[in-house]
Amino acid sequence: MSLSRFIPLVLLAALIGVIVFWNRHPVPPASMESHGNVALPAVGHDNCPSARTNLPSFMSPEACVTLTAILQGGPFPYTQDGVVFGNYEGLLPQEPRGYYHEYTVPTPGARDRGARRIITGGTPPTVFYYTDDHYRSFKPFQVSR
Repeated sequence: MSLSRFIPLVLLAALIGVIVFWNRHPVPPASMESHGNVALPAVGHDNCPSARTNLPSFMSPEACVTLTAILQGGPFPYTQDGVVFGNYEGLLPQEPRGYYHEYTVPTPGARDRGARRIITGGTPPTVFYYTDDHYRSFKPFQVSR
């Protein structure tokens, strides 16, 4: 019996091992860590100087990074950022389609986009909402300009 017959099996086993490892230890996109040139504020700090506003205490510190990117027009770490938010839940005031847009607020340690979003209304945005439970509830907040 030749060892060369086992090489494809060994390679397949190695490939499966790599896939399982990557699924259990995802690497966040590089742009998510730095989020462009915007520095992430210290944990527990609800002031957002890069967006020239104070965030309410119910918002996570990572929301400052997302809000700053929104006000600067990007860049955004996820391709879904900036897409039209349909308001299918009907929890926000009714507006024409295209009025609301959604943006991901990174969740440290999450394997995916997580549940946190900032929803904006208007172009340029004049209305802002935060959800940390994937659209089950929304909290409005003000942005100083």
